[in-house]
Amino acid sequence: MAVIHQAVFFILVRPLSKNMYRRINKVVAELLWLELICLVDWWAGVKIELYTDSETFQLMGKEHALFICNHRSDIDWLVGWVLAQRLDCLGSTLAIMKKAVKGLPVIGWSMWFSGYVFVERNWAKDESTLKSGFRQLEDFPFPFWLALFVEGTRFTESKLFAAQKYAASKGLPVPRNVLIPRTKGFVSAVSHMRSFVPAIYDCTVAVPKDQPPPTMLRILRGKSSVVKVHIRRHSMLELPETADGISQWCKDAFVTKDALLEKYLYKGSFSDLQKKDIGRPKKSLFVVICWLCLIVYGLVKFFQWSSLLSSLEGIAFLVIFLGLVTFLMHILIQSSESERSTPVNILTQDPREEQLLQK
Repeated sequence: MAVIHQAVFFILVRPLSKNMYRRINKVVAELLWLELICLVDWWAGVKIELYTDSETFQLMGKEHALFICNHRSDIDWLVGWVLAQRLDCLGSTLAIMKKAVKGLPVIGWSMWFSGYVFVERNWAKDESTLKSGFRQLEDFPFPFWLALFVEGTRFTESKLFAAQKYAASKGLPVPRNVLIPRTKGFVSAVSHMRSFVPAIYDCTVAVPKDQPPPTMLRILRGKSSVVKVHIRRHSMLELPETADGISQWCKDAFVTKDALLEKYLYKGSFSDLQKKDIGRPKKSLFVVICWLCLIVYGLVKFFQWSSLLSSLEGIAFLVIFLGLVTFLMHILIQSSESERSTPVNILTQDPREEQLLQK
């Protein structure tokens, strides 16, 4: 329902005032995305712990920021939504994502209406797409977060092995917990947004050894997990001016991130920063209860009006509808699985490494 409202406002309001549309869409998108937040918080009880310094915590949600994060979990994007909701910028959370996500029913469409940037992983095409997307953000009327997963694909052991082989062959630092970052998109983002985005949030996601990694399927089954998020803020002014310098800064950040994860795996905690209390607001639960009441009321009235269940045709229609809902949920679950993530092409000296990345 909410995505239909997004479409209506996109057609009627956006041509007249882009910023007015953004303000309306922020509210409408949040009403939709809070349903997934509710699944995380109240159905599955996933615990998300935030570790950052007090100054960064005070600024989060109050300034434009470029997020760079390791792509460890199947639902990193959803973890980001939870943090954004806690800091009151859920409706203005954006990301650079692969083009296939745009076709996901409801969620993908909602992301497109909200201004997410979708790429094809072909730099000849993506360069202009990214430039256009970054220019659109120059006059954004309230604080936004733009997430960029610079590894280019979700982490798996087979992809890590291929990345290690590649790094060793090129004389690069050999990663243990992250993949080698693909820096072209990051360089483009910094080059085009440094004049109006004051900060980069270097985000590191980790899952305790004794906890199963969170997945969409586990969440739908109501199974809890623990996700720890470590964030360091860097001023955009810290970054070099040249493309090569920006690229190297990103690579160095991931070397540091790899060491941080190695330290976490050894000690079991991010000992240098305190855990911040981000709570578990009841807003998402309230929104879902309201949606359910509206849907139940509408269905009751519809069945009373149509006598749908009094005929075989009506029952068949209901069965088909429920089957369609199940099918859409299956698509959402499949799209979130690491094993099905699209690999990134890495120029290696051994073709077998390319095969590993395809798995």
